[in-house]
Amino acid sequence: MAPVLLLDLVGLTPRMIGPDTPNLAACAEQGGLAPMTTVLPAVTCSAQATMLTGLRPDEHGAVGNGWLDPATTEHAFWRQSNHLVGGEKLYEAARATDASFTCAKLFWWWNMGARVDWSITPRPFYPADGRKLLAVYSSPSEFGTEVEGELGAFPFFDFWGPKAGLASSRWITEATLYTLERHSPSLTLAYLPHLDYDLQRHGPDHPRSRESVRELDSLFGKLWTAARERGVDVVGVSEYGITAVDRPVHINRALRRAGLLAVRETPVGEVLDPFASRAFALADHQLAHVYLSEPSDAEAAVEVLESLAGVESLWVGDQRAEIGLDHPRAGDLVATSDARSWFTYYYWLDDANAPDFAPTVDIHRKPGYDPCELFVDPRLAFPKLRIARRLLQKVIGMRMLIDVIPIDANLVGGSHGRLPDDPADGPLFLCSRPIEECGPAPGAGGVAMSSVKNRVLQLLE
Repeated sequence: MAPVLLLDLVGLTPRMIGPDTPNLAACAEQGGLAPMTTVLPAVTCSAQATMLTGLRPDEHGAVGNGWLDPATTEHAFWRQSNHLVGGEKLYEAARATDASFTCAKLFWWWNMGARVDWSITPRPFYPADGRKLLAVYSSPSEFGTEVEGELGAFPFFDFWGPKAGLASSRWITEATLYTLERHSPSLTLAYLPHLDYDLQRHGPDHPRSRESVRELDSLFGKLWTAARERGVDVVGVSEYGITAVDRPVHINRALRRAGLLAVRETPVGEVLDPFASRAFALADHQLAHVYLSEPSDAEAAVEVLESLAGVESLWVGDQRAEIGLDHPRAGDLVATSDARSWFTYYYWLDDANAPDFAPTVDIHRKPGYDPCELFVDPRLAFPKLRIARRLLQKVIGMRMLIDVIPIDANLVGGSHGRLPDDPADGPLFLCSRPIEECGPAPGAGGVAMSSVKNRVLQLLE
């Protein structure tokens, strides 16, 4: 079995490959590069599930980075269980073909419970006293201990939050090199995230974003060199492209003003009440799943959203089949924004009534994705001092919020989630061998994201 290194280069697009990316360009020249189609929503959990299974979101069930549990009416974002994704995964198909197949899965999503030989992914501990202890989850457990013993602790604060950046991709790169050297998997999957952070903060044309592209190229160069030395084929994919945005769409506030969304007043601010609401949205970048109390509420919700600036398209009920989202987990109504807009999760009408989690990094309690978690509130006079003080208070056992995140959606410079207007601004497929050697030649829209599984399997033969 010929070994393969599958790299998820998050946010990288065909348009970015050029003089600033000599390593990526050289790999493309040696092998092949093409735009890649994506799925709706064009977000991490849905795209990765499609690449791993070859299925659409309405087939594998990962209809976004989060969704509403139909049984409990509770939202769940950024879950990691591999069992949430239906269909045969890439590594399961490879092992069925060759019992000697081995796989390492490094920070790709849907990691916990995946049938691989070595895995590692972010997973804090949450003690009963309310603390959050940063940690990784690995299988087998000694693999994580082994890697962190070699490289030092995973830089968790560089993986998400205001400090998120290059250090996370650099650590994962070193962990990948270590895994290739020590374990020589048949298939190694690695996820390099840091370009995505600056693209969301600043948009694709900002100097800091262009510098992040060069940093990613340098890390890719190290991995490609190591792969060549070991006779490992390299495949580079991305999940989506990010476009510049300047208009946040407060979809839940519009539904609330129309009397469709209800909140519960609590001692720590207003909390969305899904049971009392006729309609509410789980915002996921440029797509929102709108859940209805009754099918008869669809007309009222559509009337509100059709008049909301920034909303481009709406699909209700059976219409969701047209976009591959006719699934019980999906919203009864699905909305997408135009290219310059994105959906916030905000549902309060006065910041004085915002829930206590709003100014914090809290990816699980918020009923939607919050890119403002990539920023420190610019209104804070001494933000680093405030963060240090809050962390010290936590270390000595005090319970408080690390409340440094702005509630200002206008800070966000880039977003994704809708289908790209130009394939050059969408995801890419890069291979160190000619693309025709791992499957059909790219079609008019490029390589199909649903073909990644079979293309990698063909390289492994």
